[in-house]
Amino acid sequence: MKILPICSSSKGNSTYIGTREQGIAIDVGCSFKAFCTGLALIDADISSVKAVLITHEHIDHVKGLLTLTKKTQIPIYAAEPTLSYLIKNQLVISTANLHTLDELKAIGFDAEIKSFPTPHDAASSVGYAFDFGKTKLGFCTDLGHITGEVEKNLTGCRTVFLESNYQPEMLRSNTKYPYYLKQRISGNNGHLSNNDSAEFCEKLVKNGTVSITLGHLSQENNTPETAFNAVKNRLTDSGAEYEKDYMLNVAPVTNTEGDYISFQT
Repeated sequence: MKILPICSSSKGNSTYIGTREQGIAIDVGCSFKAFCTGLALIDADISSVKAVLITHEHIDHVKGLLTLTKKTQIPIYAAEPTLSYLIKNQLVISTANLHTLDELKAIGFDAEIKSFPTPHDAASSVGYAFDFGKTKLGFCTDLGHITGEVEKNLTGCRTVFLESNYQPEMLRSNTKYPYYLKQRISGNNGHLSNNDSAEFCEKLVKNGTVSITLGHLSQENNTPETAFNAVKNRLTDSGAEYEKDYMLNVAPVTNTEGDYISFQT
């Protein structure tokens, strides 16, 4: 099984989980063409996608949905408030194959899929946990802080894809961003900082997580190296050894090399 980050940043997010034959996409925050190009990196194509799970309605997560629903009848799953927003704002066509999260069991994937709420300034933001029986995978971006619900659903996951959006010092010194935007990003319903992500990663590794991928990095207020080092240094200080006790990756803004994370089910 592979985790393929097709794109991951504040400008666009989409991840494919599966094999070349079949899998599930989380968000389509890029153009439909870019989405298909990403799938081809692991020799998958649009017919491989059995369902699309939406985290929330912000455009960097749903940009390609309109074209996808015009060209395919791939089922799309999202929280009811998210679906209502997509329909009202014509981000999907009227005949799109839409389903609520109560229907996740109908997907028929190799894992039991569960959604859980995340604190973000959206109609209804969620993360996803995949239970393959012998192993678990957690996916969680766009959250202002770690809630008990987030911790409960990600703790014990062997593989975790987690937001590490901004470096506080870079955000504070960014003269391009007005005060209200800085407050939104760093607020309880905004995004997760490198420091917060690092703190939570320490808890995850202590509870069995062995593979972490950092995603949804801001291109304005973060760098891959900064996020990587923040988490690695925190884990080193806690006694965990990189590449022995855990693996750490940073999802690319746009995946052009076909980089993916493998995990056994």
